[in-house]
Formats: sequence, structure tokens, C-alpha cells
Amino acid sequence: MYYLQKGLAIMIGSILLAIGINLFLAPYEILDGGIIGLSLILHYLFNLKIGLMVIVLSTPIFILAWFKYRRYFYNSVHGLPTSSVIIDIFKPLRYLLDIEASFAAIIGGIFVGLGIGIMLRYDTSTGGTDLLAKFISDKTKINVGLIILFIDSIIVLIGGLLLSASTLLLSIMAIVTVGITTSAVTSKR
Repeated sequence: MYYLQKGLAIMIGSILLAIGINLFLAPYEILDGGIIGLSLILHYLFNLKIGLMVIVLSTPIFILAWFKYRRYFYNSVHGLPTSSVIIDIFKPLRYLLDIEASFAAIIGGIFVGLGIGIMLRYDTSTGGTDLLAKFISDKTKINVGLIILFIDSIIVLIGGLLLSASTLLLSIMAIVTVGITTSAVTSKR
């Protein structure tokens, strides 16, 4: 039963993540943080596929997990390809909405945070810096959402410098929303 729930969490989390990225973030050049944020930067600058870049950029972290944190490797090996493929499949969503960019940042942050949070509740993730944050959280007992927020802030700052001040401000709104939502979903009740 647990594995069925975990599989469902991966699918639902991946769909929510893909909706957040494609419907709300990508059309306005808004960044998330971490590996997804780096993948979005590569997409905005070089038109590379976001999901594919998530896999490519996550590979070194997965290699580390294989050697040092095998349990995390096994727990996240399904989330990475599933979420990456769904992100690229949901690309047509980018052309469906036309809303104020600040609303897109907040709503997109909620969707991304829900997706990540649901997967993390079942000890799985999209890999990348979510996986890294989960390692750090387990070692330090700091809430994983706060760690993700810290890592995301660094990525968004880099992206804002490479893209625009508007991207930076909207991305800050998005990652704060992602961090709050992920923390709410992953906190023990």
C-alpha cells in the first residue's frame, strides 16, 4: 500500500510541479531555485528543454547519492525521470494564460511547492537540490523547506543577474512562496 501511495505522490507531485513551471513560471521568465532554476536559466538563455536539463544537472548529485546516500538514491530515482518527462510534456501549457506576472509568481510558487512537498512527504523528490536539501535536513534537523529556500535564493540571484531585475524580483516572490508551501506540506502535524 505504501508503494502505491508513493507512486501516486510522485505522479501528483510531478503534475503539480509541471503545471507550476509551464503555466505560471516559464511564460514570464520567472525562476525557481535549485536544479529546476538552473534548468530554467538554460531554457531562457539557450532554449534548452527544461526537463532534460533537470536530468543532466541532477546526474552529479545522483552519483553522490549512489555512493554516499544509497537510500536517497533509491527513493528519488523514480521522481527525477517522472517529473522531468512531465515538465517537458506539459510545455504547451505555457500559452494558455495571460495574467499579471506577480500573480503568476505566487500561484506558480504554490504549485511547485505543493509538488515538491508532496513528494518529500513520501521520501522521494525530483532529485537535484531537493535531494541535497533532504540530505542536509536529515543531518541537521533543519526544515527541508528552509534549506531549499536558501539554495533557491542563491540560484535566483545568479539568474536575476544573468536575465533581468524583473526576473529577480518575480523569482524572489516565487521561491518564497515555494519555500513556505513546501514547509507547510512537509511539516509534521
